[in-house]
Amino acid sequence: MIKYFSHLKRFGLLMLVLFFQNTYSQVIETTRVLNIDPAKSTIRTRFQPPKGFSWVNEQPGSFSEFLSNFPLHPPNLPVRDFTKIPVDQQNHHAALLKITVGEKDLQQCADAWIRLYAEYLWLHKKFDDIGFEFTDGQFFAWDDYKIGFRTKEVRKKVSFVKTKISDDSYEGFQKYLEVIFRYAGTISLNEESVPVTNNADIRSGDFLIKPGSPGHSVIIVGVARNQAGKKLYILAESYMPAQDVHILVNHKSPQISPWYELDIDAPQTVTAKYIFKPTSIKRFHALQ
Repeated sequence: MIKYFSHLKRFGLLMLVLFFQNTYSQVIETTRVLNIDPAKSTIRTRFQPPKGFSWVNEQPGSFSEFLSNFPLHPPNLPVRDFTKIPVDQQNHHAALLKITVGEKDLQQCADAWIRLYAEYLWLHKKFDDIGFEFTDGQFFAWDDYKIGFRTKEVRKKVSFVKTKISDDSYEGFQKYLEVIFRYAGTISLNEESVPVTNNADIRSGDFLIKPGSPGHSVIIVGVARNQAGKKLYILAESYMPAQDVHILVNHKSPQISPWYELDIDAPQTVTAKYIFKPTSIKRFHALQ
């Protein structure tokens, strides 16, 4: 009996050692200052991952690659709203994406994702794929706008009317997006998307979302991975009022900021300015 308990004790100690070895193998190295190079002009080049992690190589020509290589403004610029006035709080961003916000209070959280995806499609001349649903479920395509269809709102109900106005210019494309921003939002984007159900499958272009009026959405714009398969993410957002799309700092884990850990099963995810409760990470249906 004594011999039996002696073996049991040694077995227990061995299991304890293995547990801690496995636990510590997942700890993110934080003993070095993260390499943030202000001279670099894209998300991927300015923000190097923590020790042991490296940038994921995205599929060439993909939306994920488009986002991770997105150009940034020079460092230390303030986040400005659509009137070009700096917003009150300037401690939540690590960089600004080099993309306009417009002159109207329209390009907010979900709209920022829509803008980036639409610009990606425009850049790759995938014009027939540009189209989004309104909150009421109606679908409005760029192909329809450019040949003259416009919206008409009567008693808060939106309909489409054919006009003699045709415009397939980039300026017309921006006006089309203003229509989308006006009538779409977190509710419609959530409806047009599918849940990401596996942590290993999360990629740039996916987004955290809480549908509502107001709701909120945050875009995943960068992914790094270590040899064990653990991933870290860079997040970006716009906000209310409409403002520059910006990279979020990580107040909760400043030692790895601006990188975040994400878990689809987490009861909540805390970002710089918003708590997603529950955690909901989704992907636009056309990107499945």
